[in-house]
Amino acid sequence: MSDKKETSPALERSWFKSIKAEFGKITWPSKNQLIKETVVVVVSAVLLGAIIWGVDQVLQYGLTFIF
Repeated sequence: MSDKKETSPALERSWFKSIKAEFGKITWPSKNQLIKETVVVVVSAVLLGAIIWGVDQVLQYGLTFIF
């Protein structure tokens, strides 16, 4: 006996039809919205990186007195 699941061509066609239907439901952002959201993500990443760097510098400076 084989443990492989065999799919019929009819099942594959219905699967592709459902995928196509789902892609039809996607709403893509406008160019302006995409630019604004990209800027927000980049600025947030830079700020978070700066905060982590700052905390690291403070901890590193503080640990020099202990060791």
